[in-house]
Amino acid sequence: MFTLAHLSDPHLPMPRARIVDLLGKRATGYANWWRSRVELHRPEALAGIVADIKAENPDHIALTGDLVNVSLPEEFERASQWLTGLGPPDRVTLVPGNHDVYVATKWGQGLGRWGAYIASDGAPPSTGFEVFPTVRRRGPVALVGLNSGVPKPPFFATGTLGAAQIAAAEKVLAELGREGLCRVVLIHHPPLTTEKHFKRLTDAAAFQAMIRRVGCEIVLHGHNHRSEVARIAGPRGSVPVVGVTSASAAAGSKYGRARYHLIGIERQDAGWRLGVQIRALKADGTGCEPDGRIVFESGEPLAQAA
Repeated sequence: MFTLAHLSDPHLPMPRARIVDLLGKRATGYANWWRSRVELHRPEALAGIVADIKAENPDHIALTGDLVNVSLPEEFERASQWLTGLGPPDRVTLVPGNHDVYVATKWGQGLGRWGAYIASDGAPPSTGFEVFPTVRRRGPVALVGLNSGVPKPPFFATGTLGAAQIAAAEKVLAELGREGLCRVVLIHHPPLTTEKHFKRLTDAAAFQAMIRRVGCEIVLHGHNHRSEVARIAGPRGSVPVVGVTSASAAAGSKYGRARYHLIGIERQDAGWRLGVQIRALKADGTGCEPDGRIVFESGEPLAQAA
């Protein structure tokens, strides 16, 4: 069995910034952090989640974005150091979130610092957004990374893939399907048409149409800061769309306890069996405990444990 740990939205602690660094959209995000979000995302909670992931020792780790908050240069540097502690680039696959592209930032000063965690197999560290979709093969699993993070106006947290990226993803997924691999799509925004207007993926309908044509085995996302399951139609049955709680959520926050998902993937007959175990930080912060489990087989859920 192949095991994949999925975490998202760590929202690492915000450094203090100068007024000159906070022109434009950053100003509202910075004020919002110190007014409320600093109590919603706690570094000690994130440390507990990371410690449990390391104890479980999965085959690979998927991280679906929002490492930073307002895309300050120092945030990217701090996140680089944190990523090094999480694991090496060959064991961690990263896709960015909307906060990682909060404002337009030169690649080398922003996401480029994490390029080795984003790049496809055998490719040098990524040098620009054209790198997406990315593909990493790990045993029977193919991780397909998409970027939905695009700078947006103040008070908007929407995402956009764009027609070119969706078309490229369709070709990639079709090829991986012919290879018989378990295709895991990583994206920050949930690719659903039911999301709130100011937080949605603007081209979710186009993404879903693509999945109806070529399919995949599971879609993993973050953004909503909660563990949730939805489904979209695929050519061989419904495709599970699984979101995860913020990995740094404070125990008493509106998001509940910090969580990550430990996913067991195994081939079964002509399809796949995927068991998603939700692991939540214990109340005393001394580790994680099981907080539910859902099993998917051939695109349909088999069982769910409360």
